[in-house]
Amino acid sequence: MIAKLLIASIITGLISGFFITFYSLLITFLTYFFFTGDPIKTIPTLPVWYLYLLPTVAIFIVNYIVSKDPNVKEYGLNEVADSIVANRMKLSLKTLFLKIFASALSLSSGFTVGTEGPSASIGAMVAYHIHKWFSLPSMLVKMMISIGASSGIAAIFVSPVTGIAFAVEIIAYQFIKQYIGYLILASFVAFSVGIYFLEPIVFLHSQGRGFDFSLLLPHLFFVPFITAFIYFYLFLKKRVLSFVDLEIFSTFARYRNYIFALIGGSVIGTILTIEPHAAFSGHTLVLSLINSDEMIPVGVIFTILILRIIGTTVAIYANAVGGIFLPLMSIGALVGYGYAEMLTTYTSVAAEPFYFAAVGAAVFMGVIMKLPLTAVILALETTFDYNVVIATGVSVVLVEYFSQLYFTIQRRNVTRADRPKKSPESTTPSKEVSEEKQVEKTDSEHDGNKKENREEGKE
Repeated sequence: MIAKLLIASIITGLISGFFITFYSLLITFLTYFFFTGDPIKTIPTLPVWYLYLLPTVAIFIVNYIVSKDPNVKEYGLNEVADSIVANRMKLSLKTLFLKIFASALSLSSGFTVGTEGPSASIGAMVAYHIHKWFSLPSMLVKMMISIGASSGIAAIFVSPVTGIAFAVEIIAYQFIKQYIGYLILASFVAFSVGIYFLEPIVFLHSQGRGFDFSLLLPHLFFVPFITAFIYFYLFLKKRVLSFVDLEIFSTFARYRNYIFALIGGSVIGTILTIEPHAAFSGHTLVLSLINSDEMIPVGVIFTILILRIIGTTVAIYANAVGGIFLPLMSIGALVGYGYAEMLTTYTSVAAEPFYFAAVGAAVFMGVIMKLPLTAVILALETTFDYNVVIATGVSVVLVEYFSQLYFTIQRRNVTRADRPKKSPESTTPSKEVSEEKQVEKTDSEHDGNKKENREEGKE
């Protein structure tokens, strides 16, 4: 059995690494094809009608694919594992390729979703089929899905330890003593494939093991600053858009997905027209924020920031297939960079924008997705800088505490899609608890970033 698991882990890592590489390169190819080159450079030369038409048509195609195969949608890995164990879900190779295509289409047309959610799902699907091919016991399905998910994250982020931490926090904690070795093996094999083809997120301005105590006070003030933007994100997603979804569209339940697809295409088209940097997954944006040597104007930073928050929340409701791990990182990086720029511009504090961008990226993702350990390890693996790692560890705990005062953040958080008409008792909007009964959306990267049908009033 141990020999089988070792071989299965290696094969899962290898196949996942190549699938993720194909998936990433497909996104790049489609992006350059749709925008006739680098979109940041070509978008200003394209007609406005095309910038609106492209994402709208793309999201309608994605919703059509989802209507034919609901398993293409983003579902939380825990839910996938439980469904497979209970024999309620079969992950076919057809679903795997449809998921890759639907996600690539969402991302390449400008939707602000990430690559990590589908990557974790792709790895999980590969592992599921490896589990079947090796005729492993059914009790090991969850463990194999954890192995696949960690290899998918390790490959797409080119970060093996982050992939392991993600899988452990999301799904594999009960297996850690017994099966952590197989997670490590698959993650590093997938990483070795990914690093050959893909570019990792690396923080170039690292100061290593030193700690600058002059940054202590700015970091403390950064906690309420980033908390305010987390409030804004949660308010827009869990209050405004969920109200529109549950109340305004309740009489159009049949057409709900297509109405949101139209809204999503219009919003992304507007974002592409105003500021192309605010669209797409955010990978390039994060890299430029933490590694650029040029200062970016405060006004530009906060324009991109607001547009990305709007784009990310709308993309979730429009059924764009993708994760939110990377989009949340990009939002946090913008918050951190903008905060440091404001300190440098309007006070005598010499804050380093690149440090705060790295801290903000990890903290925003860690709080919204409830992945504090993954946030700290991500900060460590991308920066190797104590100034960032210590600030991330302290901030992610404090910001999560303050955020929970007004919002219930859960790993399992789903939007309504094709749901039956809501019951009268679920219409009370006064309490957050009541709202959580109506709508809960999983921001777990996988990200648990998935949308699934749920009857009103059930928890």
